[in-house]
Amino acid sequence: MDKVLKAIEQDEDSKRHVDSFFKKFDSFMKKHHIQYENDKLFLQAFMHSSFVYNIHLDRIHSNERLEFLGDAVLELMVSEYIFDAFKDFPEGDLTKLRANIVCEPSLVIFANDLKMEELLLLGPGEKKTGGKKRPSIISDMFEAFLGALYLNQGYDAVWKFLSVNVFPKIERDDYLGISDFKTALQEFVHKAYKEEVYYHLLEETGPSHDKNFVSNVTLNDKEIGRGSGRSKKESEQLAAKVAFYHLKEKAER
Repeated sequence: MDKVLKAIEQDEDSKRHVDSFFKKFDSFMKKHHIQYENDKLFLQAFMHSSFVYNIHLDRIHSNERLEFLGDAVLELMVSEYIFDAFKDFPEGDLTKLRANIVCEPSLVIFANDLKMEELLLLGPGEKKTGGKKRPSIISDMFEAFLGALYLNQGYDAVWKFLSVNVFPKIERDDYLGISDFKTALQEFVHKAYKEEVYYHLLEETGPSHDKNFVSNVTLNDKEIGRGSGRSKKESEQLAAKVAFYHLKEKAER
């Protein structure tokens, strides 16, 4: 990290953002009663590749390696939790449940509930184009944080964090029973708000054989969910999933 910190010191704008990050991160960890050492490791967990490029370094210094580790840690711990919590589930149902918990839309929900996107460090271009709302960036950041927490404090610290912020959100009917989130969201909004929701295609990137679509869903002109997928339909379903859980949790508070 010495090379990264030196590069940050040479860029006034990046230095200002990193100084602000350390203050916000310390408040975040204290709020959630998480002990930690080596805040530079956690700094890396929130550095998107665009931020690293902006200070003229290779993406190896971004959060991608920590995301790789965090993905494995999350899958293992979720598997252990649901194995014990749902003793009547056969292997197939456990696999479906785990997939619904560790997928991108669910990770976005977990991260947004914690307001973790406020800690993200992005390059100017990515920030300008809405990177703090981009599902893939948010979900990768969440996993990178878990990877850093695992390296820094070990298995028990990650398990405690998930026990407070993820495991309580796992409701059997929600995670297994809903396949059409657009319909589920519309029915919930009709009942709770007597309103309609609307979907918008925000981005379409990639060659014809490997496209990626980003869509959002709005209620009263306010974004309530965003999703990305290999088709417009898939991106809308994932946006609806984020919105559905967000509104449902909001109603239960």
